[in-house]
Amino acid sequence: MSTDHALPTSRLDVLVQGRGPALLLAHGAGGGIEGNFGLVLDDLAQDHTLVGPHYPGAGGSAVAVEPLDLDDLADRLVAAAVAAGQDSFAVLGESLGSAVAVRIATRHPGRVRALVLTAGFATANPVLALAARLIKSLAAAGQWEDVARLALLSCMSPADLADLEPAALDEPAARTLTAMPPGMLDHFDLVSRVDVRADLAKVSAPTLVVAPTGDRLVLPESSHRLAAGIPGAQLIELPGAAHILNPADRATWLRHVRAFLAALPAAPA
Repeated sequence: MSTDHALPTSRLDVLVQGRGPALLLAHGAGGGIEGNFGLVLDDLAQDHTLVGPHYPGAGGSAVAVEPLDLDDLADRLVAAAVAAGQDSFAVLGESLGSAVAVRIATRHPGRVRALVLTAGFATANPVLALAARLIKSLAAAGQWEDVARLALLSCMSPADLADLEPAALDEPAARTLTAMPPGMLDHFDLVSRVDVRADLAKVSAPTLVVAPTGDRLVLPESSHRLAAGIPGAQLIELPGAAHILNPADRATWLRHVRAFLAALPAAPA
């Protein structure tokens, strides 16, 4: 299988599950494979091989010793798939993982069968850029509980927030704080620097873009711009869905993604 760029040693903690055509999972900033894809892993693994690398500082992956580089991260995800015996794959990217997926598709076009980009962006919109800046500044001041509250509020939909009393956020904010990976600041630093706008027109793989319309962190317009920039991309909306999909919205996502994957040409033997 030809590829445009040599692969490094991945050295990432990788979940591998299932059998069948491969799906390479690219998670979001401050998250992980279980956090982003946990609701659908068992379902997709029934007829796909899932390869889920954790970014540096997430899961069991060591924390980065220097700022994350998008090209390097993309190559390391591909290397993880190849090390798992998967030379070609569809890439499912969420949030920051959508930009990672796009870069994978332009650096390794011979390996990428398709893209699914959910709550994604080519470059940070002003809301996301501001959130990344606030997360970094609050963390620098040691205000990690406020980082958790900001992350929680950013990932909830307006409908989720409408009837909540402020005190009702204490418990989920505490859970968010516990779940934040050591590499969260490195991830959001990369969020603030990502720019794959010039890559979009070069993507040749079939692409499905999923836009949660209630997303308050990565505005739906960012998904619309991804779809407009990628030749032939399909766009679907999840009405009212937040940045982190709840079980009902994830079930709808799964139906759309399964239909999209089923329509792809058969994977190479």
